[in-house]
Amino acid sequence: MTQLRLNLLLLLGLALVVPLSLLAGRVWINPLAPETHNASLILMHLRLPRAVLAVTLGAGLGLTGAAMQAYLRNPLADPGLFGIAPGAALGAVLSFWTGYAASPWLLPVFALLGASGAMLLLALIAGRGGGVALFTLAGLMVSSLAGALMSLAISLSPSPFAMTEIVTWMMGALADRSWREVWIAVPCTLAGATAIYAARRSLDALTLGEAAARSLGVDPLTLQLQIIAGVGLIIGSGVAVAGIIGFVGLMVPHLVRPLTDRRPSSLLVPSAIAGALLLLVADCLCRILPLASGELRLGIALSLLGTPFFLVLLLRMRKGLSW
Repeated sequence: MTQLRLNLLLLLGLALVVPLSLLAGRVWINPLAPETHNASLILMHLRLPRAVLAVTLGAGLGLTGAAMQAYLRNPLADPGLFGIAPGAALGAVLSFWTGYAASPWLLPVFALLGASGAMLLLALIAGRGGGVALFTLAGLMVSSLAGALMSLAISLSPSPFAMTEIVTWMMGALADRSWREVWIAVPCTLAGATAIYAARRSLDALTLGEAAARSLGVDPLTLQLQIIAGVGLIIGSGVAVAGIIGFVGLMVPHLVRPLTDRRPSSLLVPSAIAGALLLLVADCLCRILPLASGELRLGIALSLLGTPFFLVLLLRMRKGLSW
């Protein structure tokens, strides 16, 4: 299948799901029944920003997953591997812990600062001459450090309310999000996507090996900075507005890759569209599932879906099968 045809099919699927996401929920909106109570308010202030946010975050997660798997040449790479997502989560947890999360703009600021700190630490550890292996190990170290500090913050939580807020936020969700979160996520995601897309030819060259990529004119430091900046902006802003949502960046590239020529440059755009489609569908299902305790958290739903997918992927790798 050509890349253009694949992109058009995915965009068609997205165009079909977006209207459904605007109508679906605990209160279904019937477009043929104009007497639906507060329908315009529900659409404009609840459903539409939530749909835009799902498309934005899903596209960013799919794009970063494809970029990381290409850069690390590891089919199990995921945006959380760099430590940037845990760093952003740590920043947000500290805003809850200190009480600054009560201000509507300070939680995203703390999360973006956490992502920036993780990016800086990653660059300092990996260094100018660090290869992919050192870069991966540095990401794992940053993730472990951020996870330990989050556990410490939860255990030292100043009040049960703060601890409940931290745990609930870490589950990841798009419920009760507004246009304010959209204006935070969209610019950062676009800037990060631009940085990653600019590195697409370098990622293609890297599939031949680091030495071959250097001989083709690829500057490893520039490529590393592009990947760090792109992933940091996308994941940092996503965690800032929605909490931790995992496995999208792992699953989507594997689902799309067999339909492409397997070059990273051919995988980036389809992965972004497929990620947006996956997250939007998952969010719709979370809204309409009948649960007595309320809405299923999006992060939990995707973890329930992603864990068996990850297991199947491991079993196929063990048997020497490609995805």
